[in-house]
This record gives sequence, C-alpha cells and structure tokens, in this order.
Amino acid sequence: MPFANFKVPAGTLTEEQKEQIITRTTELYVDIYGERARATTLVLVEEVTDGGWGIGGSVLTLAELRRSAGS
Repeated sequence: MPFANFKVPAGTLTEEQKEQIITRTTELYVDIYGERARATTLVLVEEVTDGGWGIGGSVLTLAELRRSAGS
C-alpha cells in the first residue's frame, strides 16, 4: 500500500488545498505503480499545532514562517 504523510502548520491550508494534495499524490503513485495503486493509496495530511516542530534545534512558529515568506 503506497503511503504519504504530509505535516503542515495548522490552519495554513484550506479544505480544497488538502484535497488537492491528496488527489495529486494519489495520481503520482498511480503514475508510478499503475492503476492498481489507486484503491490502496493512503495520503495523510496532518496539521501540526503552532510551535509543535522545529528546525536546527529551534522551535518553528507560524509567525516565523510568515516572516520568512515575506522576506
């Protein structure tokens, strides 16, 4: 069973964007493994609470992500 797990900051994606991630990822697996993969492909989009992850030993927050995107 193909499996993909996306972890994203909570509140940053709309329901439509999550659906797009699921649909496109499933299509990618189908392209690679063939149509038989469609029925068993599992795509999980997990929303991580603010401050629930870090990079380089520092806690990463949504405010920091937004500042970085604006630079």
